[in-house]
Amino acid sequence: MKLLIDADYFVYKACAGAEYDIDYGDDVIFVGSSFKEAYNNVIRDLEKIQANFFDSSLILFFSDSINFRKSVDPSYKGHRNRKKPCGYKRVINKLAENYELIRMPTLEADDAIGIYATSNDNCVMVSPDKDMRQIPGTLYNLDETITITPEEGWQWFLIQTLSGDSTDGYSGAPGYGIKTSKKFLDESGYVWSNIVAAFKKKGLTEDDALLNARLAKILTKDDYDGAPRLFNPTDAGDGDEDRAGVSAS
Repeated sequence: MKLLIDADYFVYKACAGAEYDIDYGDDVIFVGSSFKEAYNNVIRDLEKIQANFFDSSLILFFSDSINFRKSVDPSYKGHRNRKKPCGYKRVINKLAENYELIRMPTLEADDAIGIYATSNDNCVMVSPDKDMRQIPGTLYNLDETITITPEEGWQWFLIQTLSGDSTDGYSGAPGYGIKTSKKFLDESGYVWSNIVAAFKKKGLTEDDALLNARLAKILTKDDYDGAPRLFNPTDAGDGDEDRAGVSAS
């Protein structure tokens, strides 16, 4: 069994926790980090995860420095302008000595995990990110292990398209949170025409809905042919959970 680790999350958390600052006065503050503490924290987390799964190996996934979603919307994650914590790159370089690492050009770790998980058998995705509920397969969210069907993945994708994600910087339709979106789609049906209708009801357009969908969509093997294939509702079919797309280039 292969555990597909959202390593961005674990390394960032560990490095941020190992940072410290020294105030020298006169408006001078030095920020430092304990590499040993940061690295050991990552290893501790990885070993804790692996202990939950018998006869498993780990693959660590990282986001590329270039993000294809920026070509869809330059403001995507624009509010995330804080630099990576001290030691971030050094910890990754050390992990590469002992683990298999995957970083795919222009993709976020979520996308690379989604593509790998839908291309290979006997995999468990490991991430606390709710976005991963779009991907059919087995997901360990650090609290429980769940199985996601293709239908459930499609439904969650539409819920996220409608509700938006302030963390990632796309807004969805005003007034639609996760619960409201789920209630609306449970009652009206999980089809693209209902997403468009909800956006138009709020004074927005189908283009606005499509932009949110393309930012929300976590890629699978069907959305990647050497480059990301953007979500296209015409190709996908109204109400069809198959996820076709068009080239991002």
